[in-house]
Amino acid sequence: MTQYLLKRLAGMIPLLFGITIISFGMMHLAPGEPVVVGQEFNPKVSAQDIERLRAYYGLDKPLYEQYLNWLNRLVVLDFGKSFSADGRDVIDKISERIPVTLWINILAMLLIIAIAIPIGIISAVKRDSWLDKCMTVFVFIGFAIPSFWLGLLLMIGLGVNMGWLPISGLHDYNWQQMGFWQQQMDLLSHLVLPIFVSAIGGLAGMSRFMRSGMLEVIRSDYITTARAMGVPEQSIRYRLALKNAMLPIITLLGLSIPGLIGGSVIVEQLFSLPGMGLLFFEAVMSRDYPLVMGITVIGAVLTLLGNLIADISYAWADPRIRHGRNG
Repeated sequence: MTQYLLKRLAGMIPLLFGITIISFGMMHLAPGEPVVVGQEFNPKVSAQDIERLRAYYGLDKPLYEQYLNWLNRLVVLDFGKSFSADGRDVIDKISERIPVTLWINILAMLLIIAIAIPIGIISAVKRDSWLDKCMTVFVFIGFAIPSFWLGLLLMIGLGVNMGWLPISGLHDYNWQQMGFWQQQMDLLSHLVLPIFVSAIGGLAGMSRFMRSGMLEVIRSDYITTARAMGVPEQSIRYRLALKNAMLPIITLLGLSIPGLIGGSVIVEQLFSLPGMGLLFFEAVMSRDYPLVMGITVIGAVLTLLGNLIADISYAWADPRIRHGRNG
């Protein structure tokens, strides 16, 4: 296992290198430059002003030289300065947005796990029953509903018409004057709708994966053998079958790690949340190259680590994989 891990970690380096090259090239191939976007119809900005700005940001150099300069900074974990008007360090802007996105996506993921796994198990155990059919309908509705449309409906119904929940931001205007526990309740009330909207699609998908994985396992030969040997049905389902049925879920959880940081542009835009998804969207629209590349590198590293964690978890959950690799 140790040798396998070392090989995988070594293989991540060229993969990350390739991802940065492709991302850097695609970003610069997009029409418009940071010094030009938004200035096309400004009569006060002359061609000489634009050229001076291009030289200031190093955009007048060949593309390969720009990439090498960026890569040299990245080696020492310097993501550079944003091209936006504030000129702040990229790492500072990212650090401000990460906590919001992390909280929303971690809580949404916990909600998905807590509901989807039991739904999947019950649907598999009660296959073709009225309960399984009702849950199947629920799953297809979850797949079909666009998150922005569901968010708007909830905002209008629960927020505007009934006034039960706030519909934008993280705090009320008088948040600073509240007591500690009032602040926590206010924050929680602001997060209810974004968390639910973020979770509904993943909830539908993960419950289906859990159901299909459980059905495949309980039809296996070793489960039939266990039943023939008189092993109680509860032990078969929750001790023998569940662990192997979790393999597809482990893969999904591993691949969900980048989303914990990347956030959801739709949800954050809809509920006016200052998270990473909205930051990335704004950076792309303004052609803020250092900020886009900083977020891309973090996402790429998390994607590679997510795949590695999924493989390690596979080996833990399935001894056949672990023994095969060690051999």
